Amino acid sequence: MKTYYLSVLITLACCITLHAQQKRPNVIVIYADDLGYGDVSCYGAKRIKTPHIDQLANRGIKFTNAHATSATCTPSRFSILTGVYAWRKKGTGIAPGNAALLIDTAQLTMAKIFKQTGYTTAAIGKWHLGLGGQGGPDWNGEIKPGPQELGFDKSYIIPATLDRVPCVIIAGHRVENLDPKDPVNVDYHQKTGEWPTGKGHPELLTMKSSNGHDQTIINGIGRIGYMTGGKTAIWDDYTLTEKLTAQAESFITANQANPFFLYFASPNIHVSRTPGKLFAGKSGMGPRGDVILEFDWSVGRLIKTLDSLGLTKNTMILLSSDNGPVVDDGYQDEAEALIGEHQPAGPLRGGKYSAFDGGTRVPFIVSWPAAVKSGTSDALISQVDLVRSFASLLNQKLNADQAYNSFDMINQLLGKSRKSRPYLIEDANGLGIIADNWKYIAPNDAAAYDYTTKTELGNSKEPQLYNLSSDIAERKNLASQYPDKVKQLSKKLQQVKDEHGYHL
Repeated sequence: MKTYYLSVLITLACCITLHAQQKRPNVIVIYADDLGYGDVSCYGAKRIKTPHIDQLANRGIKFTNAHATSATCTPSRFSILTGVYAWRKKGTGIAPGNAALLIDTAQLTMAKIFKQTGYTTAAIGKWHLGLGGQGGPDWNGEIKPGPQELGFDKSYIIPATLDRVPCVIIAGHRVENLDPKDPVNVDYHQKTGEWPTGKGHPELLTMKSSNGHDQTIINGIGRIGYMTGGKTAIWDDYTLTEKLTAQAESFITANQANPFFLYFASPNIHVSRTPGKLFAGKSGMGPRGDVILEFDWSVGRLIKTLDSLGLTKNTMILLSSDNGPVVDDGYQDEAEALIGEHQPAGPLRGGKYSAFDGGTRVPFIVSWPAAVKSGTSDALISQVDLVRSFASLLNQKLNADQAYNSFDMINQLLGKSRKSRPYLIEDANGLGIIADNWKYIAPNDAAAYDYTTKTELGNSKEPQLYNLSSDIAERKNLASQYPDKVKQLSKKLQQVKDEHGYHL
């Protein structure tokens, strides 16, 4: 009899545990590339419509003061996955396509938090955090460490950006579709092999360069870096978004019965912009506008998959971008000529590469129908907060040396609080800090304007102070009027830098 009751208790305990597991939400982080605050219609865009992104905003929370940690891609990706500012680690600027893995495999990551609590995890899309050990990846062998050594069960990625070689997909630990008889060779310092370059053979280009991007030609597009070999492994630029989206859909379908975490990092809308046939010419704004439509379509595909499987209600989707927008980033794709009245950064000043808010303040939407009511939040929040916030959601306690720049903002993500984090650090050519809607940009000697991308970089040899409550466009420098505020924020910025070190 005792054995019988013990068996019943064990069965009940298992059922309760299973029920608790089923109540945990699936989590999808959709991470765009170079998508600006004003590039989607729910944030004010008029010339272009993004109905699927709008759908997420309408049934969730749209944050109006959320930030990437950096105005460029690699640092933001480092921070969102680790909960640590990238400027604390040497070598985390924009990574070349053959960089070694930038995140220590012993470091806590967002994926590890989910995996250690029973989630199946996947990284699909753009990586740009390096691969392999010291010396970089062996493209023709086993490519590790990489995402799978950082907590992702499945990895299906492009190594860096669309405009950087190698233009191949890494499935797990190997280059997909690689012919061993045609090995991949990559070099970022000198030409390798005999493949033509954009600089040497501009007549072979289907997309002309506006600056740089004139090294090895792949699929008619000049890239950054030199590559030869791997012909059977080279991606098709015009179907790549569809291929990556299909992989994400397959992962969701395969794991519908158990909790999953998907980091879906779309390579859109970074250059080189190559919209598929469904979107080419549809925006009236050239390829840049077309790939915004394509990105929105891919978001819609994931939503439709969740709907079809009955997973929508208990799936948290968080959508954001790695940094602010840039119009001309190296190719003559008519983005500037056809932009018209569209404002990629909305009311913000600057964009990608800039210390102004246009560099880091980005779209940030959280949808979880089972737990999050629709609304808008002006809480100051950073992508670096996600690691500790997801740990809190899953009742995981972190040590003081883990994700130490991350604040627990789970109540803000769930709409239970609109309290801002105490301060926020922005990283461009130097550092700035925001606290209580005051923004201080530390003086530096870097250029004030980038003439190639036509971007105000926000650098000055003088200290800058802006009241974001009344001057969201950062037009009136109040540093001379409020020297005590400058001193206060400068001291706080230095304190934050000193806590764990500053290396960039």
